[in-house]
Amino acid sequence: MSNKILAFAESKDNKFKNPAFEITSAAASLAAQLAGCEFSVITINNCSGDELKILGKYGAKNVFHISLDDLNSKSGQSGFLYSHTAESKAVSEFAKANGYNIILLSATSFGKEIAPSVAVRTDSAIAVDCVEIDGESGTVVIKRPVYAGKSYTKVRFNSENIVLTLRPNVFKPVITGGDTEITEVDAGTLNIVAGDFRTVVKEAVVASGKLDVAEADRIVSGGRGLRSSENFALIERLASVIGAATGASRAVVDAGWRPHGEQVGQTGKTVSPSLYIACGISGAIQHLAGMSSSKCIVAINKDKDAPIFQTANYGIVGDVFEVLPVLTEELKNIV
Repeated sequence: MSNKILAFAESKDNKFKNPAFEITSAAASLAAQLAGCEFSVITINNCSGDELKILGKYGAKNVFHISLDDLNSKSGQSGFLYSHTAESKAVSEFAKANGYNIILLSATSFGKEIAPSVAVRTDSAIAVDCVEIDGESGTVVIKRPVYAGKSYTKVRFNSENIVLTLRPNVFKPVITGGDTEITEVDAGTLNIVAGDFRTVVKEAVVASGKLDVAEADRIVSGGRGLRSSENFALIERLASVIGAATGASRAVVDAGWRPHGEQVGQTGKTVSPSLYIACGISGAIQHLAGMSSSKCIVAINKDKDAPIFQTANYGIVGDVFEVLPVLTEELKNIV
């Protein structure tokens, strides 16, 4: 059986975000490694034609577009944004009908939601949260973390049908240029029925004025060294001055000091900003797994032997309660 790759490109508010470009580039790279492998992108949204063509910059020669309005019209109901169950079936039916045996999705919240269902529907093996893909040997081999990020394992598949989710901010988008052909897919050809809309999302509420750590170019994160939720005001002030998102370690989130959406690490979000400032964070392996690809890491910790200093580009050995106010004031003068 010859391999055919299908990459699912996510969008938000009818605009593609970085994970869509990452998944497209990763699929293009894998297709090049698997000699003679066909590669296409599928996406479900109400994006404009110009927006869809952006995927061509990242190597997508063929983009199959399913109108979200068209898909939702098969539900027989209204007042909702989308349905995970319907979208997973749409992707699965398209893949089966067109012979795609390798399906790539981003390991975002949405990708994690539909990937298991797609795997079951396509009778595929599944590997989640992949950080490397290798097809040089003619077969797909992936690398993924195990034991809460303390180690990695390489997986080779016996099944010809494979579903992979790729960790965001790990696979870098590569602009290759080139034209892309957009093909509209009629949702009516995908065997979608009202019963496929078992669960629907009626509203997506986003905290106003806050940057998402997964997309931010600058991040200021706090750990247990902040001692209490009230002291995170120091983190927020510094973040405000430099236009950064606020992040947190798992211990902080588990303590209820900060929301889970700010958690950086193995069980939180993987980030890759230009600047990452870690304040009062010791540098547990789970946290490092989520931020070690940052371009510049600044660590502030009173323990000179804290593991975070082994990863940091710049380190300040000192008490965050003394360092942060001074740092914030100094940055006000230059930002």
